[in-house]
Amino acid sequence: MKKPTAIALGLALSAALAGCGKQGEAPKAEEKAAMPNDNGAMAMPAETRHGKATGTVTAIDTAKGEVTLDHGAIAELEWPPMTMGFAAKPELLKDVKVGDKVAFELDWDGKAGTITKLDKAP
Repeated sequence: MKKPTAIALGLALSAALAGCGKQGEAPKAEEKAAMPNDNGAMAMPAETRHGKATGTVTAIDTAKGEVTLDHGAIAELEWPPMTMGFAAKPELLKDVKVGDKVAFELDWDGKAGTITKLDKAP
């Protein structure tokens, strides 16, 4: 009696699975775009991080609002020493020139840095 029950259960399960029709199909592109937890397709905003360092001004472009600094390590951003360009408001650049030693603070959004404070180092 156990054997016929097992066979009947197997047939019922097979019929139920066959009726699903879409089993194993990947979602279509339009369905995938609508999936609420698909973080891989959405651009997540980067968290802005703040750092402080000292360095030497190697270039200034007031027209573009950019300054290039040869700076030391920035612990808050886990950066080694390097030379890099940053955006800066013109009023921050008015009192510095190429070759000046500076102390600065910056905001890093994951793609670009913006100088928020720039002072000549003593």
